[in-house]
Order: sequence, then structure tokens, then C-alpha cells
Amino acid sequence: MPRRLAIIGASYLQLPLVLKAREMGLETLCFAWPEGAVCKDHCDEFVPVSIVEKERIASICAERGIDGVATIASDVAVPTVCHVAQQLGLNGNSERSAFLSTNKNAMRAAFRAAGVRVPASRMARSEEDARAAADEIGWPLIVKPADRSGSMGVVRVEDIPSLLEAVRRALDISFCGEAVIERFVADAREISVEGISHGGEYHVLAATDKLTTGSPHYVELAHHQPSVLPEAVLDRALEQARLGVAALEIREGATHAELMVAPGGGVFVTEIGARMGGDFIGSDLVRLSTGYDFVRGVIEVAIGSFTPPVPSFRKHSGVWFYSAGTPTVGDAIRAVPRHPAIVRAEITDPVLRPLTRSADRSGYLIYQADRRLGRCDFTTGSKE
Repeated sequence: MPRRLAIIGASYLQLPLVLKAREMGLETLCFAWPEGAVCKDHCDEFVPVSIVEKERIASICAERGIDGVATIASDVAVPTVCHVAQQLGLNGNSERSAFLSTNKNAMRAAFRAAGVRVPASRMARSEEDARAAADEIGWPLIVKPADRSGSMGVVRVEDIPSLLEAVRRALDISFCGEAVIERFVADAREISVEGISHGGEYHVLAATDKLTTGSPHYVELAHHQPSVLPEAVLDRALEQARLGVAALEIREGATHAELMVAPGGGVFVTEIGARMGGDFIGSDLVRLSTGYDFVRGVIEVAIGSFTPPVPSFRKHSGVWFYSAGTPTVGDAIRAVPRHPAIVRAEITDPVLRPLTRSADRSGYLIYQADRRLGRCDFTTGSKE
């Protein structure tokens, strides 16, 4: 009888997980509401249950006799994954770890206790908290909900009226009713570190350079692997990521650490997710730049058949997003024939919208090449 993998979530984010599990000969059981559940046409069984109903999901998983439980690129699903694993004695992280890795205020407290370098920050549940944070930390500030992702609600502010408005919005969209107010690291470069753990042993897979829209919302426009940071700076970033993963008690599965590198080379951890990075970072870029199948690795951890990752090659890979800030990416996606380095490309929305969150982007192209490719490479052949 095939082994069974429960997948928490069924949106397009989980589709690579479903397809890989089936490729590995596993039966797949997906939990999610039907709306937007593209995986329901690909999994062996679809259960229309909200991913936050962890007790109900655990009960169904026990009845089905699952062998592992997983999710990718979804913070909301992490507590349920951990709960099911704990209840059924499967490979997974503790529920305490799930809380630390999905609540940004608890996360920062854990980082500080473990000596991880983080920007100064305060939790806010009210306007009074926001004013106190401004007095204590100073300007400019970054405001974000404590438990959302995809750049949702993230904004830079430089005065009290903007701060109060940003905090109100963050509190409105936060599930737990908390906002994070933190010091803005001026002129910093944004990177992420992709990793996978098993039995508490942490393996770095890749470091990713990030390009964003900048102030005020910092929505991602592109990701590139490998990072081109100087080796000494990159070593500091990898060490901070390792310390951060340990501080959050993430012993099993994928991790996506986000860091800021200040002009002087100082490295600060902003957050770490107990899941692979979204935006195709985990599902595509790691494999395209290293040859390691990250999605397969996540499944192997979940079902207890993990072997340490071994890169099989070194290439450059990246994703450029089509948006109002990157209109020429659309030209490259529509071009016939397409640039030979493009692995996959799609226009997901014909309308170009103002960018305030990741969901406002209108398409993407993913590439693999012998060097990093800028937008101009796909339309003129010149290096950007």
C-alpha cells in the first residue's frame, strides 16, 4: 500500500508539493476550502476543511493513517502541520516552535534571548504603543502585522500620522491583533537564506538576493541565486540564519530566513519562516541553481526518509516579476520565441496594478543561466 502524505493547503503554492509527492509514489490528501484550491484536481483525496481547523484535521489524518504531513510557502498552515505531527507522532516541529515562527513579536523575543542580531522593535496593540515605539526607536520605522506574509501590510513611515494609520491597518489584518514596529535599516540589501533541517541538523541550501520596490511597501520585484555578497558578509549572514533557526526550535523541515545587510556589512535577521520561501524560491530556484530538489527534501523529512542534501551543480537562477514597476518583463514573457534562459513564464493578470503587496504582481518569468540576468537581458541581450 502506498505511503500517505497529508498536505495542509491546496492553493497554487502547494501544487509543486502535490505533484512531487505523486511522482514519488505517495498518496496525497489535501486540506483546504474549495475556493482557489487548484490542488483538488491533482491530489488523491481533497477534504474541504479550513487549514486552521487543526483538531479536525488531526482526527481525519489519524483515521486515514497518514505517514507524514507537510506544507510549503505558507505560514498560516505551519501551526496545523506541527499540531498534526505532534498528535500523530510524525516528523515535525513542536507547537511552541510553530508559534515562535509565525508570530513576529514572539520571534524577535526568541532571537534576542539567543543573541541573534535583529533591528530594534516593539510590539503594538494600540496607538499608545505606536507612539511609545516612535519615542523609543526613532525614525524612520517599518510597520507590519505580526502574523501575515507576502508583504501584506508592510509599510515604511516617517511621522506620527503615517505611523498611526499604518498600525491601524496592520492591526485590522493581523489574525492575533498585533503589529510589529521596527527600526528601518537604511540603505540595506535584502537577502534570504534557504535551508532544511532534520533531527536538529541544519543544512544551508542557497542564499538569495532580493530586489524590491523600496519605500514604502518593499514588494519583491526579483530574486536571484546565488547571492553575490562578499564571502565574509555572506558567512556572517549564514551564521545568523543558523542561530535564528535554532532560536525558533525548528528541528525539522524547510526554513526561509530573511536578513538585512547594512552598508558597513552588519547583518540583521528580520524574520525566519518554518517553511520554504515563496515566490518560486523554494519550489524552483534552489533546484535550478544547485540541482537539489528542495520539494522532495521536504517530503523526505515529513515521511522520515531524509538524506543530507548534496548540490549536483552550480548555476545562476532567478525570478523576475511582471508589474507596474517592471513592465518590460511582460514583453519578455510575450516574446516569440522566448529567451533561451527562460524556464517558465506566465502572465497571471493583464492589468498592471500599484504595488502594495505581492498579490498585486501580474506575472513572472523564471530563468536559469551561467550568470545573473537582468531585465534587459531578456529583451535586448545587454546586461542590466
